[in-house]
Amino acid sequence: MAKENNKMSRALAKRETMAGYAFMLPSLVFFLGFVIYPMVQCVITSFFDSTMNREDIFIGFQNYVDLFHDTVFLGALRNTFIIVVVSVPVVCVFSLWVSSVIYDLKGIWCSIYRIIFYLPVVTGSVAVTVVWKWMFNNYYGIFNYVGKSLGLIQKNINWLGDEKYALGCIILILLTTSVGQPIVLYVAALNNVDQSLVEAAQVDGATRFQCFWRIKWPQIKPTTLYILVITTINSFQCFALIQLLTSGGPNHSTDTIMYYIYYNAFKLYKYGYGNAMGVILAVIIAILSGIQFKAAHSD
Repeated sequence: MAKENNKMSRALAKRETMAGYAFMLPSLVFFLGFVIYPMVQCVITSFFDSTMNREDIFIGFQNYVDLFHDTVFLGALRNTFIIVVVSVPVVCVFSLWVSSVIYDLKGIWCSIYRIIFYLPVVTGSVAVTVVWKWMFNNYYGIFNYVGKSLGLIQKNINWLGDEKYALGCIILILLTTSVGQPIVLYVAALNNVDQSLVEAAQVDGATRFQCFWRIKWPQIKPTTLYILVITTINSFQCFALIQLLTSGGPNHSTDTIMYYIYYNAFKLYKYGYGNAMGVILAVIIAILSGIQFKAAHSD
């Protein structure tokens, strides 16, 4: 009897497994065809001198060697790291602070503020960029108008056309469009915190900061890790703002790796060279994500 039950259990498990794979098959085909295959092709093509209207020429690691002698690429790499180093901590800290304030509001006001902060995420990037481009306009932009009205500046500043300000403007716009999702995630995470522990700590005389650091923070660390990873990846992949506002200028001062990949692959048709940059970018993101996971689980 026991053998028959075990046999039926194995048959049932096999049928459930087959059914599960059948449901996964469409997504799996899409994933293999549009994610894995292009990734493999990207790595392979990075070892070739690949362009239009002729056969690819195998050149080994020459594309990678050329990259680290390319001053524009090194500048784009530096700009990308500046964006990441500035935006990731600011987005995480600001999002956590705002979500803590919103969470305390409760009721309809909590929902209203979540909607307000999430709007830039669901609004089209082109529409958001057009608004910011108008605000930074060096003739009639609101920043120049307010700055001169308050006596902060003496004459109009070409914010997006000056090397001193252009990258800072890009980072500011990126910050405003990046905080919406982390705020919503943090509010949801704070809602899942065991309030009985917080109330018990308050009864024992714990301060607000102690309640947060000792009780809430450990419970929202998985959410923080997720936010760190996605914010880091999004910052490394900053492209739309550059393309729509500055096209890497002035004088390559706002070039990022993603924009330089686009420029080489789709404007200069240097596919192998662009794919080599893509491989390096993927390796950098993988290493940083691994470090973040390791740091988050070090406790």
